[in-house]
Amino acid sequence: MDEWLGVSVKVNHGAVEAVADMLREAGASNNGVVIEDPVLINDLRKTANWELCDIPEQTNTEVVTITAYYPEDAKLRNKLAEIEIGLKTIEQRIGKFQFGSTLFQKISQEDWANEWKQYFHTTHIGKCLVIKPSWEEYKAKPGEKIIHIDPGMAFGTGTHHTTAMCMAELEKIVKPDSLVFDVGTGSGILAIAAALVGAKSVKAVDNDSTAVKVARENVAMNKLDQVIEVKQGDLLTGTAGKANIIVANIIANVIIVLLQDVPGKLLPGGLFLASGIIEDRVQDVEQAAEKAGMTIKKINRRGGWAAILMGKEE
Repeated sequence: MDEWLGVSVKVNHGAVEAVADMLREAGASNNGVVIEDPVLINDLRKTANWELCDIPEQTNTEVVTITAYYPEDAKLRNKLAEIEIGLKTIEQRIGKFQFGSTLFQKISQEDWANEWKQYFHTTHIGKCLVIKPSWEEYKAKPGEKIIHIDPGMAFGTGTHHTTAMCMAELEKIVKPDSLVFDVGTGSGILAIAAALVGAKSVKAVDNDSTAVKVARENVAMNKLDQVIEVKQGDLLTGTAGKANIIVANIIANVIIVLLQDVPGKLLPGGLFLASGIIEDRVQDVEQAAEKAGMTIKKINRRGGWAAILMGKEE
């Protein structure tokens, strides 16, 4: 699908997760929703490893823009009607939250990539991982692992706090014999990172066909086809066998659902790395982890987001 419709809703901070979830349920998938939080942008501008310095400081920090992307096909009309009903339902539940009208913009795959070229640059993550877009030159230093990836219609370029925290943690926990599941792989960047830092085998899964296509292309571009398998599937139902490490950079609500199946898909001593969790939902995820029999080992926090490392209780 080359043509997409971007649907943008400007909301207050209290409505972000509800609106993002609704837009995904309307068909944008876990990897087709972009959240532009001015508070996060300002924080990222001050962070040493943030390379998008051309973005100006945000002055209106009360308005968060959520944009979802939908293919322009026969189902689009019904999806837009579902979105309209969904926004009204959320307002009935939590009160007025939207600033202005819903905005619509047609965009092509080519437009998407070109728009990001002015911002996306070579970025260092953790101790050894380096993310490099195709249009920039970079010579790796000793010990560095280069991830070749360009922005696309699937979420995940490594610069967001949630992705960066996962990548830095994978450097620490992946062993040479590790079997890794990447749930909701998006662009495939975490699967690629796991493979580059030494995982024996990585199974990446996503329920979105565009994400699967993009992830496979990125895996091939990084010449990791023999290590990483990318499949379409619904969370852990798309993976066979068990893993030493399961990583999921999604959202709190999906993490909580996923936790019901995680213990049964982990090998003894296995670890679950969950990210994409806003600060306000950390306690909810902790409670779900305890209920599932998982032990919290570490919580990393950055820019209002959290990445939680937990282990399977023996």
